[in-house]
Formats: sequence, structure tokens, C-alpha cells
Amino acid sequence: MSGLIPGAAQAPLETRIAFLVELARRLHQYGTSAPRLEMAISASAQRLALIADVWSSPTAIIISFADAGAEEGLAQVTQVMRLPPGDMHLARLCEADAIADRAIAGELGLREGFRLLRELGRPETRRAQAGVIGSYGLSAASVAALFLHSSWADLVVAGAIGLLIGLITVLSATRPRLAAASDAICALVATAGAILVSAFVVPLAIKSVVLAALIVLVPGMSLTTAVREISSQHLTSGMARMGGSIATLLKLTFGTVAASQLCAAFGVTAGTFVLQPLPRWMDWPSLLVGALGFAILFRAARRDWIVVMVAVAVGYLATRWGGMLSQAVPGAPFGVFLGGLLLGAMANLYARYLHRPGAVVREPGIILLVPGSVGFQSVSYLFERDTTLGMDSFILLITLLISLVAGLLFGDLLVSPRRSL
Repeated sequence: MSGLIPGAAQAPLETRIAFLVELARRLHQYGTSAPRLEMAISASAQRLALIADVWSSPTAIIISFADAGAEEGLAQVTQVMRLPPGDMHLARLCEADAIADRAIAGELGLREGFRLLRELGRPETRRAQAGVIGSYGLSAASVAALFLHSSWADLVVAGAIGLLIGLITVLSATRPRLAAASDAICALVATAGAILVSAFVVPLAIKSVVLAALIVLVPGMSLTTAVREISSQHLTSGMARMGGSIATLLKLTFGTVAASQLCAAFGVTAGTFVLQPLPRWMDWPSLLVGALGFAILFRAARRDWIVVMVAVAVGYLATRWGGMLSQAVPGAPFGVFLGGLLLGAMANLYARYLHRPGAVVREPGIILLVPGSVGFQSVSYLFERDTTLGMDSFILLITLLISLVAGLLFGDLLVSPRRSL
């Protein structure tokens, strides 16, 4: 961003600062990482004739403002915001980006832009919440088919448990006490439900069903973002996000272990008969259904559903092809690197030529690449005192994280980003 726009830059200091603070709040709320948020606010402040020093973390933002014409260069106003960790909401992220562009370009008054940004904080409708719940079920079922190659029974049960987990997650959004324990509760419900169905209805691959049902809660995206922030020297934010991801993994693992012990205490034992796995042709309809589920899960606007679905498909197919190219299983480090490279470049091209946030392509695209399930398995093995498998899984987790982040960084080198988001 370059050049000052006279109308916006000459607005009262308080108006310019209020607009930028609200913009930062919304970008944080809708899942923007620390490096991109700081770049976006700093660039926007420059166009409003302000100097902004921005510090962002998963739970707070501190911004110091100074007028660009001030000779002393000292901050005139410092704003401190304590915020809960953000959650990806692509539709509102795009709206916030469009409002900021229009306001800074002078097409919209800063006060009106501030009002429109405030309105983005409105609660979600019942219809939107129902869509999110449905997306949990679709995502769980598609993962069961794509990566775990489970049976029809596993797929159906994983989808049903995913719907239940989606309901718990939506309810916890407005209930702070439930939210604090929701990860452990979801893991307990998923594991207990799978064991009960396997014991009394139809035999299941318990670990596969539980992993598929919990896949949305496993913090693969958060782990990836943490490594990206650490690699860009945003150490405080990266380490804080890493700590939050590890806490989530521990809560999920505790829930699964507690449910297993509880069922064992009541003498409930899962069936051991192995059902016929799904045919290979099911990968393609599963990919289509999963991509639609992720478009809803990331709360993309309807106009962006096709873009999101294409990005998810590209990420999966690039990883699969890269794994085959390296004569390994799909999801091997080279495949993950290749997927990250393509998606990073595609996101920057999308942002450059369509003037919209590249996150619409980048964030959903890497959802099937992030190694959250590997991290969950690693902690589960350690809880079971199987240190050998636990450490092997942990090393694989680190390898995949590095490969994915390297791919995204090389994607930025291949096609330079023109927009902060």
C-alpha cells in the first residue's frame, strides 16, 4: 500500500485511530495470524498518515499510534485489547477487508467504516449455526473415507458423532464454562459413542472413527500457524499459539483415555470383527463432500464456495501426487511441501488479481495437509506409555510441519504477496 488519500488521512486523529483499532479487532477475531495482522494494520495506518507499532498475540493486541507528521516520533496513543483466540470466518474477513479498502480509498467515511466493522460482530443466525454443525459431520465422514479408508459403518458413525460434536461446539460458543472443557467432553463423547456402537450395534475401527470424528477439533491449523509465526520471528505469538495447541491435544487425549477407561470399568468391550473397507472410487465423492463441508466450516461466503472447494481439492491431490512421486504414501513430507507450495502461490495470485484476501484459498486449502492427526496420535501413544511410537509420531509431526511451512514460504517467493491478508 502506498500513497496517502487526502480525505481519509485528514480525518480527526481519534477517528482514524478508532477505525484502525476496530479493524485490528475484527481481523484478530476472524483468525488472521500475527504477521499478517501486523502488516495489514501498519500498512493501513501509513495510508491514514499515521505510524502504528503493532504487537499481536493469540489473546491480545497492543497498538501504539503516532501522527506521521510528528517530529518526535513518540507514540501519542496506545491501545491495549484483551481478546479471546480468533476463529476462521472467511466471509466476515472478506467483508472487513473490503470495508477497510473502501474507507481508506475515500469511498466510505471512516466513521461509517467504523460502524460497518462494528456490525460484523453480530451473532450468527440459527441457520448459520446449523450449517456449521452439518459441516462437522461432513468433514468427519470425508476424512474417514479419504485418509482412513474405513468401512461404510465407520463412515456413517464418524459422521453422526461429528454432528454431535458440532452441536457441542456451537453450544459452547456462548457458554464460557462449557467452552473451557468442550474439547475433553467432545473426545469423551466420541470415544464412548464409538465403543458403545461397536459393542452393541456393528463392529467398528474405534481409533479411526474417533480420529475422523475429532478431526475438526485437532489443532493442526493452529500448530501450522504457530510454526509460521515462529519462522517469521513472531516468537511470542508463535510460542503462545503452540502452547494452546498442545493444551488442546492434551484435553482431547484425556477425553479419549477417560472414555476408554470408563467403558472398561462397566465391562463394555468393542467388537473385533473387521468390516470390508470402502472401495477406492469412494475417494472422489468423499473429496467433493469434504470440500463442501470445509467451505461451510470456514464460514466462506456462498460466492466463494467453489474457490474453497477447488483449493481443498488442489491441496489433497498435490499431496497425494507428491507422495506417489517420492515413492511414499500420500501425505509424506514432499507431498505436503508440494501442496503448501502450490496453495501459497495460488493464494497470492488470487489476492493479486481479484483484490480479495488470499486466506480464502490458503487456509481451507491446507486443512487436509496439516498434521494435526499425527500430533493427536503422538500424544495418545504417550498417554498409553508407548514411548517408541509416541516419539516416532512426534518426529513425523515436526517433519510434516516444517515441510508445510516451507512450502508456504516458497510459495510466497514464487508469487510475491501483494496484500497482507
